[in-house]
Amino acid sequence: MCNSTTTMDFLLMEISDMRDLQLFYAMIFSLIYLMTVVGNLVIAAVTTLDKSLHKPMYFFLRNLSILDSCYISVTVPKSCMNSLLGTSSISKAGCGAQVFLVLYFAFVELLFLTIMAHDRFAAICRPLHYPVIMSPRLCVHSTLATLLTGLIYAALHTLNTFRLPFCQSHAVQQLFCDIPSLLKLSCSDTFSNQITVLISSLVTGGGCFTYIIKSYIHIFSTVLRFPEGADRMKAFSTCVPHILVVSVFLTSCLYVYLRPAAMSVGIMDMILSVFYSVIPPFFNPIIYSLRNEQIKCAIRKLVTRTFYSTAILRIKKLFYSDLIIVMLLAIDAGK
Repeated sequence: MCNSTTTMDFLLMEISDMRDLQLFYAMIFSLIYLMTVVGNLVIAAVTTLDKSLHKPMYFFLRNLSILDSCYISVTVPKSCMNSLLGTSSISKAGCGAQVFLVLYFAFVELLFLTIMAHDRFAAICRPLHYPVIMSPRLCVHSTLATLLTGLIYAALHTLNTFRLPFCQSHAVQQLFCDIPSLLKLSCSDTFSNQITVLISSLVTGGGCFTYIIKSYIHIFSTVLRFPEGADRMKAFSTCVPHILVVSVFLTSCLYVYLRPAAMSVGIMDMILSVFYSVIPPFFNPIIYSLRNEQIKCAIRKLVTRTFYSTAILRIKKLFYSDLIIVMLLAIDAGK
């Protein structure tokens, strides 16, 4: 057998050894995937088509929705397809693509969540300066900077990982390819890789989480000065779920990427990978949109407009078809 993965595929971890459970989990994750993608794309369409939602908050929400649709599409479809087909292989190129895209989308997601926390801080705590703090130009520039930084971050870590020889095994103890699982397969010294991952994760994750918590502390202190009523409850009902999702996303990410290799447990890693790759894209539309009256109103208008346009089109078709029939009958009668 060849002792290097340069000529062979990687083997991903299976959800279960039982065929029936594999099919069951594939159906569950496929349903979650479809709900996530449809929900996020609906939000992206609504915030684009409704001109009343052309504001900084919904600009970043649209970006986050598109990002989440892409993020969950990197891992879940491949895992479901492997379960349905009864296989677990992935090519080295496909594995590298998964590592790059998971890092890229996770990094950009974290920065988008941080910017959105800053947007809420500016809207609630600095309402008079909000148009200046979150100007359209600043929103576009921050988005472009985030996307570019994510590309550099993901490329550096992916290249640094795949320069290593993989000769221990080609069985990845994870549902998808990630850096911690691949480092355990290398037969060379991975200390520098581990230090790089540690420092970059602590700086990025710790910095963003600290800023988000700081922003929400200011938001809560401002909201508590509001008179008791609907506005205070609305602010808390929106902010608390956001903090919970960010906390789950970051703690699961940091645990998987920062814990020592000796503490690795396959099933636990698999569960935590679901927490940071599936849960945030699935719950973000619920937190940011279904609890937002403007978004719900815009969705109702879009659905009504769609059904109205379809009904008008059908009526026009029936009218013209009836008109053609009457004209043909009139011509026949004239003959």
